[in-house]
Amino acid sequence: MTVLWLLLHLTSLGLGIPQPSVPGRSFQRPAVAWPSLFKLNLSREVEETIQIPNNSSAPLLVAVQVFVSNVFNVDILRYTVSSMLLLKLSWLDTRLAWNASVYPRHAVTLPWDSLWTPRLTILEALWVDWRDESLQARVHQDGLVELTLALTTETNCNFDLLHFPRDQSHCRLSFYALSNNVTELEFQVHAVNEIVSVKREYVVYDLATQVPPWQLVPCFQLTLSLKNTALKSIIALLVPAEALLLADVCGGLLPLQATERIAYKVTLLLGYLVFHSSLVQALPSSSSCNPLLIYFFTVLLLLLFLSTMETVLLAGLLARGTLGAKSSPSPASRGEQRDHENPGPNPEEAPRGIKGSRRSWPETADHIFFVMYVAGVVCSQFIFVGIWVWAACKSDPAPGEAAPHGRQPRP
Repeated sequence: MTVLWLLLHLTSLGLGIPQPSVPGRSFQRPAVAWPSLFKLNLSREVEETIQIPNNSSAPLLVAVQVFVSNVFNVDILRYTVSSMLLLKLSWLDTRLAWNASVYPRHAVTLPWDSLWTPRLTILEALWVDWRDESLQARVHQDGLVELTLALTTETNCNFDLLHFPRDQSHCRLSFYALSNNVTELEFQVHAVNEIVSVKREYVVYDLATQVPPWQLVPCFQLTLSLKNTALKSIIALLVPAEALLLADVCGGLLPLQATERIAYKVTLLLGYLVFHSSLVQALPSSSSCNPLLIYFFTVLLLLLFLSTMETVLLAGLLARGTLGAKSSPSPASRGEQRDHENPGPNPEEAPRGIKGSRRSWPETADHIFFVMYVAGVVCSQFIFVGIWVWAACKSDPAPGEAAPHGRQPRP
């Protein structure tokens, strides 16, 4: 009953000292400031109370409920995701049980630093803000302890961007109790999705929890499955690219001898170069599975470049041929001079008119190229759709997978 008497006195005196929230640190217990009246008589009971409960030969079972209340600031450039979580932990500490007939109270509320609690650390976290000010633990008469922890964290996530902007990724948060081992502590975890707002580019469509086996340190993992809504990316990326490609195809209908055709093609190419540079900046520069859109837009850039070069080359050859024809008299012009000298009907006039209506060889080559170019553009779209549907990419294994945390290095 000494422990019960100690807990009741702690409750009445309100000796809990809150710990300020420090980003980047794990949830740990500060030193307890005991009054001088209790230092000599209760030091041994205090030390026993803040030690992990002894559950004979079996490890202490801690039930954990993880409530995901928000996931925000998904940054694919930095491979990070920020989230707000609520952890509800409960375990049985028989040292804190009391007889309800003697002490008619069903539960008491104690400062969290006056008894044993798991010290949790998130392995993937860049920073963690544990909101533990005035944190209280509720102890029931049978020794059941309930503790609620709220935190905001930014963690690293290995996004799968192969099918960006229709990508789906799985972000993992690993909670470790580094001050204990698996023979002392065991977790039983359950996750609940409490996100009510879907006004995000990335939404959480599934939650999964697991307790990894073969670990030397007690831990549990929470997996957030994120899905890109893709509407913004489709409007900003795919629509302009397809519009520029269609405009380039329509530009091939302009006559080759028209001077506006070269200016039109060059303007489209320069505009697409600006668009392509902004696209590269909008996607991660390093990934084991690069987005398929990078290759798609690169192919479109090559098509526009090929179409522009074809127009410049054939237009230059056509202009050079026209200048050469003007500088040297042709047989037709010499025939016209003979007609002026000897007027009369000329039976070869009609064939010459038919022959003069034929295309020059640069115009014929331009027409053939236009047909082949349209066929190539259509085929490239179908090929990309097929690759998008069937392609899969397996990321390279991380260096740490050979010896994950808590395991022995593999030979």
